Amino acid sequence: MAIASPAINLEQRENRSLERALAAARVADLNRGRDITILDLRELTPVFDYFIVVTGSSRRQLHAISEEIEAVLKKEFHDRRLGIEGYAESRWILLDFGDIVIHIFDAETRGYYDLERLWAGAKRVPFESSQPKIVPADTGPTA
Repeated sequence: MAIASPAINLEQRENRSLERALAAARVADLNRGRDITILDLRELTPVFDYFIVVTGSSRRQLHAISEEIEAVLKKEFHDRRLGIEGYAESRWILLDFGDIVIHIFDAETRGYYDLERLWAGAKRVPFESSQPKIVPADTGPTA
């Protein structure tokens, strides 16, 4: 009976964490979450690997994003949420999956807590939204 080396298990765990973080970001994107950021915290803390930070525009949208993320991680990765905070208040919903933590904010609360600045030393994982970019219309004079 062969025993996998610890290095392989660690690499597999890290790959799985990243796959789940990207899956959560994609689900948030499909549910029209905005300003999606994935922070790689593996070099900064042993507590978790990734933060996914998302902005929603309404209580209903924050709920939908959190529920869809949970459903996808359960279905595709057989993952279970370890904890949830803020669902009733719906200004900042935190989904704890152990090695990945998803933060779903309304815009005001996200700006107040500014997790990206708090964890400024974290690497950002590339993630491109599939949502069309909104370019403000030029309302100035044309002459």
